[in-house]
Amino acid sequence: MRKKSPARAPEETRSKLVAAAAKLFNSVGYFGTDSNRIARAAGYAPGTFYVHFADKLEIFLEVYRGWVDTEWRAIAAVIAPERGAAARSQSLRIAQVVLQHHRDWRMFRSSLRALTVTDARVHRARVAERARQIAQTSELLRSRGVIQTPARIYANLLLFEILCDAVADGDTATLGIKERDVLARLAADVDALLQTRRAAPAPKSRSRP
Repeated sequence: MRKKSPARAPEETRSKLVAAAAKLFNSVGYFGTDSNRIARAAGYAPGTFYVHFADKLEIFLEVYRGWVDTEWRAIAAVIAPERGAAARSQSLRIAQVVLQHHRDWRMFRSSLRALTVTDARVHRARVAERARQIAQTSELLRSRGVIQTPARIYANLLLFEILCDAVADGDTATLGIKERDVLARLAADVDALLQTRRAAPAPKSRSRP
């Protein structure tokens, strides 16, 4: 049998711990598990956890960063090949992708919201990730000739998070609000965001000879 490269072994162990933590955080919540259980779920002895992470919160934040990256890749996959497609159809697909991502990670999102209020480290990490999301969105929009202010992008981000979490948690269904109406609202907001283009510069006046 070929031996694993020593340089890659720690990275592989860390990745397995993060994957195991993600599953547990999304099934039993942050407060429903501990570092020992995470290590065992990844196939390691409990002490292995502390070789790679200082505590449970550190690995939770690592999972959160991965969650943000996964969502962004899903959005980019919809937008990238669709430059010539109808914007409205594209906007609806973006709304569907984001909603499904929130639905798939409902328990994790619940823990994230609770910890944001009670833990300063999580709050700082969440603000940092929002800043990264704003920058990524701004860059993507500019590549399409669209200019938006950070405030506008942030407002869209919050709207998506609140409504998608509400659907995932079942709040909208309890209120008698149909999912298709929520998706239509989100798609309209994405459509407006994508269609605001940079104003063309005013033509320079020529002085008469």
